[in-house]
Amino acid sequence: MKNIENKTSRRSSLKKMGMAVIGALGLGMSNNALAKESNPKKQVLDKPENDQDIPLFSGAVRHGNTLYIAGKGAHFEGDIKAHTDHVLKELQKGLEKNGSSMEQVLKVNVYLHDLEDYKGMNEVFRGRFGKNPPVRTTVATYGGVPGKSLVEMDCIAAVD
Repeated sequence: MKNIENKTSRRSSLKKMGMAVIGALGLGMSNNALAKESNPKKQVLDKPENDQDIPLFSGAVRHGNTLYIAGKGAHFEGDIKAHTDHVLKELQKGLEKNGSSMEQVLKVNVYLHDLEDYKGMNEVFRGRFGKNPPVRTTVATYGGVPGKSLVEMDCIAAVD
């Protein structure tokens, strides 16, 4: 009988400890409760100039500690390497302007006008995000990238 009481007491103690850990981690809370507690708000950081009363898109948006940078293109004559360099510099400016950096980029989407430019784009892209590059998706777009750019990129980054 004493052995059964010890097991029951031990289970009860472990259950209480587990519930305390779950509560501390916020795992016992519903998604709505978590959202209300931390309540990050969407902050539009960059609105395109000279747009109408309701812009088509925002240049950068922050939600909590995550920064989203809209697609950047290169709208001038040049090859894929010149366009890639320009686009990466524009992303870097947007990141730094809004409290992040190339090293804090988590995800990059690359849109190529022509998949034949993949190798040249990679030559310029490599190393631009530090020793631990972000995850990346690269696609060739049907019909090309808007504005005659050979490449467009957007990214998601952490913000301190």
